[in-house]
Amino acid sequence: MMRALAIGGFLAAVLLFTAVEWASRREGSRIPPLGDVCAFVMRYEVGPVPVGRIGLFGFWWWLGWHFLAR
Repeated sequence: MMRALAIGGFLAAVLLFTAVEWASRREGSRIPPLGDVCAFVMRYEVGPVPVGRIGLFGFWWWLGWHFLAR
């Protein structure tokens, strides 16, 4: 039951991301595309510490640990 709930949650998230990306690519949309959001996050720094890059690295580590490591 919990596995099905987790899979459903991730599928809902993927559908939501797809819908937002589609909405961002319409003409005259004020929603930034995912590539622009990632570029903004990668530029974010607090002093000399690249906080955005560390956060993005942590996200990819978490994703790989939960889905790609077996």
